Amino acid sequence: MRSRHTLPNIRIAVVGAGAIGSYYGGKLAHFGRDVHFLMRSDYEVVRKRGLRIRSKGGNIHIAKINAYRSTEEIGPCDLVIVAVKASVNAQLPPLVRPLLGEKTMILTLQNGLGNEEFLAQHFGAERILGGLCFICLNRIEPGVIELHDNGRVALGEFSGFPRPRLHDLAWEFKRCGVVCSVVADLALEHWRKLVWNIPFNGLTIIAGGIDTAAILANDPLRLLALELMDETVAIANACGHALPTAVALDQLKRTETMGAYKPSTLMDYLAGRPLEIEAIWGEPLRRGLAAGVRTPQLEKLHRQLVALDQAQRR
Repeated sequence: MRSRHTLPNIRIAVVGAGAIGSYYGGKLAHFGRDVHFLMRSDYEVVRKRGLRIRSKGGNIHIAKINAYRSTEEIGPCDLVIVAVKASVNAQLPPLVRPLLGEKTMILTLQNGLGNEEFLAQHFGAERILGGLCFICLNRIEPGVIELHDNGRVALGEFSGFPRPRLHDLAWEFKRCGVVCSVVADLALEHWRKLVWNIPFNGLTIIAGGIDTAAILANDPLRLLALELMDETVAIANACGHALPTAVALDQLKRTETMGAYKPSTLMDYLAGRPLEIEAIWGEPLRRGLAAGVRTPQLEKLHRQLVALDQAQRR
């Protein structure tokens, strides 16, 4: 009989080997889990040099990585971790299908709203799990992840209350050195994370590529961040997700501990990559408008980001 909070030696696929996918997949692989990475641009480097995770608490080098150029090469797995940018979700159906078996779980670690719904539409709601990553890290070069803050990950079921499989999966993350918890209301936790993502991912871009410490040190930007947080909390509550107003101050205090951190969306912008505008800003804005919430700062920020993204692509 299988003991409580343990999984058999499951086969894991990671789709999206950027900062998030490489870090969590790397942690699992470092502790001996059977992890297989879909890699594109980093493939040759990682095959030769392995995967490196740098942090103040100590560096990790996983010398041998199971890296592949296609999901057909990987084949069916028990768990698929989706960590691609939400801006390329349209590519997921053909990528994920070769990885699916009868009981394969799909865990999305993506930012913003609507990702679980998209995956459920294509692969069935019963497969879908969501993960919220409260962590500061960047991919600084191919095969190298720099960790600024260990953070934590919160796991939830897309449909219904947490099932035993979710607790088992959380325990596996914990056994591999990841601070992990199970949440009863995944949607509520999405909004809690957006209270930080909406202001800081956006303001670091429109303010000219500055870091979070520079925002906090600038009184008008700090005030604007608080206004965006308050609007996000208001939308969440209007949509039936009870967030206290104090969560904004909690997030502000958390940001003060990060130092000069450049969020992942800013890194995407500086590298000329498409931004996750609709998942992080567009979808919350549309839900707020539908609920009758007044969101002037979010509307303005969304327009600015769309204009910058379009200009960069041109």
